[in-house]
Order: sequence, then structure tokens, then C-alpha cells
Amino acid sequence: MNSSIPKLYQLSKNSKYLLSAFILVMIIGVSVGLIYVMETTSLTMKGASEHYAGTKITDELDIPEKYPKNFEGMLLTTHTHLISFAFIFLAMGTIFMMNTVVTEGWKIFIMVEPFFSVLGTFGSIWGVRYLSELFSVPIMLFGILTYLTFYFMAGILLYELLYKKNNSV
Repeated sequence: MNSSIPKLYQLSKNSKYLLSAFILVMIIGVSVGLIYVMETTSLTMKGASEHYAGTKITDELDIPEKYPKNFEGMLLTTHTHLISFAFIFLAMGTIFMMNTVVTEGWKIFIMVEPFFSVLGTFGSIWGVRYLSELFSVPIMLFGILTYLTFYFMAGILLYELLYKKNNSV
């Protein structure tokens, strides 16, 4: 990484508070989204499959609990989430570049990985909807990676902003 990039722990107190407040609000926002996912899918592969492809009907007289998402709904879900997560991880990654806890190759991996996980997650919802419920497996795996990476980054950033001291002053 470029040594001209400022270090988080060396920032002014006001800058640290601003970034910490931003990260805390991001944590709350992403957590609310995760609660929504929990409510709509029960955090299960079957729940994810039903959320996008609808409830499987075994009897023609049954009324499905969930109907398949229509094409417009799929487009809207994909569009809003790809753009939102791109900005979330651009902001988090930009701040993460300044951390000194995670360095070298791991830092680059952690900054870039969530972009691939988000694409995998929202690409897989199309697979569940139009191809097979088996695509719920990659939805779960990529979703877990996305959220783990987000919370890991947030934890590292808050640690360095709030607890790591600048020993050179």
C-alpha cells in the first residue's frame, strides 16, 4: 500500500469522530437490512428460495404463502442492492485503506472481496427465481461472506479509530 495514505490512528480527533459516526450508522443500516433478510427468508436456503421463486404448491387447491417475484421486482431488487452495496463497500474500502491492523495482501483482498460476493448473491437470486432452488446455496454462502466482510471491516475500523493511539506524537 502507498505510504502517503494517512493512517486512521493519526487522524485528528474530529476526523476520527466523523468516521466513527459514519461507520456506526452504516452498521445500523446494514444490520436493519440483515434483519429484513431474516424476516423474509428465516435465514434458510428454503426461505431464500421461497422469497424469490415462491412457495412450491403440491395441491392445485393450495394457495401459495409466497408468490414468485415478477421480473420487474427482480430488476428493482438487483438494481437497488448492487448500487447500494457498491457505495457501501466503496466507502468502507476507502476508509479501510487507512487502517494499519490489516496489511498487504489481506487488506486488498478484504477491500475487493465484497464486490464479488454481492455480485454472487444477487446473481444467484436470478438463478433461484428462474433456474433451480439449488441456487439458494450460493445465495447463502455469498451473503454470509458479504456480511462477515462488512462487520469485520467495521470492527477493525472502529478499533483503530477509537482505541489505537498515535505513539509518535
